[in-house]
Amino acid sequence: MKQLLASLLLLTVSFVTAQEYQPSAIQLASRKLFQDNKFGLFIHWGASSVLGDGEWVMENKGIPFRDYQKLQQIFNPAQFNADAWVRMAKQAGMKYIVFITRHHDGFSNWDTKFSDWKITNTPYKQDVLKQLAAACKQHGLQLGLYYSTLDWSRSDYPYETGRTGKKAGRTIKSHYDSYLQFMKNQLTELLTNYGPVSCIWLDGHWDQTNPEGSADRSSRINWKYDELYGLIHRLQPQCLIGNNHHLDPIPGEDFQMFEQDLPGENKAGLNYQSASALPLESCITMNDSWGFRITDRNYKSVQQIIHTLVGAAGRNSNLLLNVGPMPNGLVQQEFQDTLKLVGAWMQRYGQSIYATRGGPMQPQSWVVSTENHQNVFVHVLQKPEADILIPGNYTSVTSFDGKPIAFTQTGNGIRISKEAIAFLAPVSVLVVKKS
Repeated sequence: MKQLLASLLLLTVSFVTAQEYQPSAIQLASRKLFQDNKFGLFIHWGASSVLGDGEWVMENKGIPFRDYQKLQQIFNPAQFNADAWVRMAKQAGMKYIVFITRHHDGFSNWDTKFSDWKITNTPYKQDVLKQLAAACKQHGLQLGLYYSTLDWSRSDYPYETGRTGKKAGRTIKSHYDSYLQFMKNQLTELLTNYGPVSCIWLDGHWDQTNPEGSADRSSRINWKYDELYGLIHRLQPQCLIGNNHHLDPIPGEDFQMFEQDLPGENKAGLNYQSASALPLESCITMNDSWGFRITDRNYKSVQQIIHTLVGAAGRNSNLLLNVGPMPNGLVQQEFQDTLKLVGAWMQRYGQSIYATRGGPMQPQSWVVSTENHQNVFVHVLQKPEADILIPGNYTSVTSFDGKPIAFTQTGNGIRISKEAIAFLAPVSVLVVKKS
């Protein structure tokens, strides 16, 4: 009974502590910088890429870990070039990179001391994260780290109550306290040995809940996020925490993400949560896959990606656009070509995206707005369906290259006639100057 009471007291203290979480000044500054950056590169990559069937191949094909682990003997990304990856992102107009340090298969993409299932035990032998951190520093991009809280390879992870990993071949009873300490040890390495980290991007909570859309999404285990989040903020106070749990934010988190959707949408069936007041981020693939899938040629067009980027900004969200490099370390040419063209658009129109927030207009399928202190930027995504109404006080409306556009005053704003807008694909950008 005493042990039960002590446990209940600890849970109560943890709950109260979490509820009382207040971000520090440095975290608030990091949140603002995160929102200003607007555009980042997600990189899904690891031993799974060898099989060319996505990062979930172990689970989807029901491969026991004893067999899956053989990938460590053949994963050899000899053509990996961190500098090339970072230059590609920078040319695309991206301001930060989020790199998969450990996905659900448990493979660690750095020289961790706490697992032998890691990239430095492959024929490649080198620490790719160390190289990527150095390249980001050299080229002025921020580096964020994805870290899976779910693990299909370890027996101490609570796999018995999880939704996935049932065919991994585990028989030993799990022990979450051991697994929690393992995660703390690895996160300590990541936040100690690789320089400044802009964010820790967690994923896997949903493994311990009912499926998205269920009335009850409560977790079947106590993840002890107060301990994990506290550790992260202690080691690097500026480091932001996000958790891809597909729920409303948990105290201690600094940004909220939406998977394969923009905020307010739920086309993917994962995002039943509402957009919060935290900084927002939409993570979206360039084809249908996160990790390298050799049969996936459903590539999004340059226009689709620009519309997605603009749509995210108009909903006050960042866009974290994903690539899944090949097992040799190269990024597919299709991705590179598209990113180069997106970068050319950002080179010209970036001021309508960077350091903006969602504008005064309600986003629609054909038009969204962003704003900064001086201007509202109206992004017309297709031939206008109606006149554009913008609440507020303004002195002028021009095309992005400065040509005047007629408008009329209304009771609480201005009206721009649809006939006055010359639509040019992929996006026509109007500049509305504030009073």
